[in-house]
Amino acid sequence: MPQFQSRSGETILGGTSKGKDIRTSNIQAAKAVATAIRTSLGPRGMDKMIQKGDGEVLISNDGATILSQMQVMHPTAKMLVELSKSQDIEAGDGTTTVCVIAGALLDACGQLLNKGIHPTQIASSFLRACKNAETILEGISKPVDLTDRQSLINAVTTCLSSKVVSQNSDVLAPIAVDSVLGVIDAATAKNVDLRDIRMVQQVGGTIDDTELVDGIVFDKGCKKSAGGPTKVEDAKIALIQFCLSAPKSDMENNVVVSDYAAMDRLLREERKHILGLCKKIKKSGATVVLIQKSILRDAYNELSLHFLAKMGIMVVTDIER
Repeated sequence: MPQFQSRSGETILGGTSKGKDIRTSNIQAAKAVATAIRTSLGPRGMDKMIQKGDGEVLISNDGATILSQMQVMHPTAKMLVELSKSQDIEAGDGTTTVCVIAGALLDACGQLLNKGIHPTQIASSFLRACKNAETILEGISKPVDLTDRQSLINAVTTCLSSKVVSQNSDVLAPIAVDSVLGVIDAATAKNVDLRDIRMVQQVGGTIDDTELVDGIVFDKGCKKSAGGPTKVEDAKIALIQFCLSAPKSDMENNVVVSDYAAMDRLLREERKHILGLCKKIKKSGATVVLIQKSILRDAYNELSLHFLAKMGIMVVTDIER
């Protein structure tokens, strides 16, 4: 009989009551997670109110959202959380359903184990049932035609029927469909990477103000302090990763200036350096400059914004990588 040494030093015999206790514990943990989110399933499902550690309150009936906010410690319960995340990434829906079904199947496993059926037999039977289920589902499934926009909108409206924003589905459903169709090739698409669609949240307004922008939207607008342009049409955009400010050494240092002439020369050299960078940007023909965030030193300063404004170049700062 195989023996296993635990961290505490006790010897665990394979196939003894110890193994049964662990299996029972795993099943109970999975059932507890499934039971916690079961009541949020379906059109009559109830929303869950979750208070985070920082005091923020979240209301949702999405299984993946609820489970990601729960502090789950048991390894099997964590597996259900990961299962829900995988379902969300792969299908985008059914996050609650997959956990409830998994909990129900494990509950059935508990009944079979109590009858004395070996766990290996149960596992192999599940694999055979899975293959049969796939065959049946493929037989009754109906292919989705990505060129039929109205049927896609109807499907999305159905998905939103159990959400808090169901009354705004006539606004949100077309936006969701058009945003996905805008980032995929409808003829060859198998899946979609939702990271290609960015959601920008702005304080104020209502859900009816939601709109789809075919382009890039930044949280902050352009810099207006130097009096540069705030709107550019047919723009030529330069995205820069270097800093439009005076160079600094890698080490922390202080410069002590003893007389006015030295300080004047220092400021003149800084001005000359920044002006040289701005002239190169202007020479490239760029009319809009996007400056990436920098944590090493200032990505820009008022002097560089002043030069770019004089050259008629619009500046947007703090762009994420």
